[in-house]
Amino acid sequence: MDTEFFLANRLVSKSKGNFSWTFVVIAITSIALGVAIMFIAVAILTGFKKEIREKVVGFSGHVLITRFAENATYEPQPIEKNQPFYLKIKHTPEVSHIQVFATKAGIIKTREHIQGIILKGIGADFNWDFFRDKMVEGRIFKVSDTSRTDEVIISRKIANLMNLHLNDDLRMYFIVGNTTPGRKFKIAGIYDTGLEEFDKLYVIADIHHIQKLNNWTDNEIGGFEVFLKKFEDIDRMGVYVYHQIGFNLDASTVKMLNQQIFDWLDLQDINVLIILILIVLVSSTTIISTLLILILERTAMIGILKALGMRNRGIRNVFFYNAFYIVGWGMFWGNLLGFTLCFLQKQYSLVTLSQETYYVSVIPVNMDIWNILMINAGTLLICYLIFIIPSLIISRVSPVKAIRFS
Repeated sequence: MDTEFFLANRLVSKSKGNFSWTFVVIAITSIALGVAIMFIAVAILTGFKKEIREKVVGFSGHVLITRFAENATYEPQPIEKNQPFYLKIKHTPEVSHIQVFATKAGIIKTREHIQGIILKGIGADFNWDFFRDKMVEGRIFKVSDTSRTDEVIISRKIANLMNLHLNDDLRMYFIVGNTTPGRKFKIAGIYDTGLEEFDKLYVIADIHHIQKLNNWTDNEIGGFEVFLKKFEDIDRMGVYVYHQIGFNLDASTVKMLNQQIFDWLDLQDINVLIILILIVLVSSTTIISTLLILILERTAMIGILKALGMRNRGIRNVFFYNAFYIVGWGMFWGNLLGFTLCFLQKQYSLVTLSQETYYVSVIPVNMDIWNILMINAGTLLICYLIFIIPSLIISRVSPVKAIRFS
């Protein structure tokens, strides 16, 4: 067995009944709580950002292809459905799905209420996965390329505002030139995403209604929505799609179209960073104090080891193993505590939130393996750097004075 490791092991076993053991326990507890809090903070932050991103993306895709326009509008100019770039983008490895859409501003009118909305027309290629998970009443409807359906889904927000219910008739009016034609729909389902800005705006319907209102052909659409497999590819793929679609079309990422939301999400990183820094400072102080106590308590032993010929590096390694013992157990219990609490929250939704304020009804957690590894690797690195401070005292201990005053 390595001499330095043997001495460190003996120090741990012998110190359990000493005064210093109390500080060892405090240090382990401090590191465990610090790691657990960092684990939970990062899991909540990444989970929150992921949840909001998925909701925003669910309404428009990661990249939106439309005709160039001088001003942002909810009624884009039509483009041809059959495009030369379609198959190339569809079969790009980073792309998971591409679908057609069209939007038109309208007004819902009942006897007591009136509400401005955006009618979003979808085709037979629409991916219902996002809305299927958000349905609170009713069902999604089927869209066909050959026939038109009058069924729509609306949000619970609109249903509450307009006092509408499942299977009710829904009358909407649109501005087309100098006329205001009306259309009657049937409410097939009610969804709730928690994003109030979007929920109170969008009604999902068959794209054929918008094509007829605008006097478009079946081959004319408002644009394409491109969905990616990974959100992290959005900036690069936004540029890629832009260069594939031609000079008369534009490609906008969801981050560009909803800049305020994503800027707000980025600001959350600062809050977590401040928490992490405070935790590191508290834990670092505890570790330094504990190691100093251990070194001072073993000053006589240090002097004897130096007198027997052990170099400063060897003695430092003895206390380094002690420090690794403290940090190792602290990280073990911290990861176990953090994982357990996050697992319980993910499985049973123990802590809830106001969906109107936070856009989510429960605290979301994302236990990404890379984030966990980064937290643990960062903890080890910081603790190693911290050990340099108390280890400098070892090199200053005089063997003669240490033995004389022991």
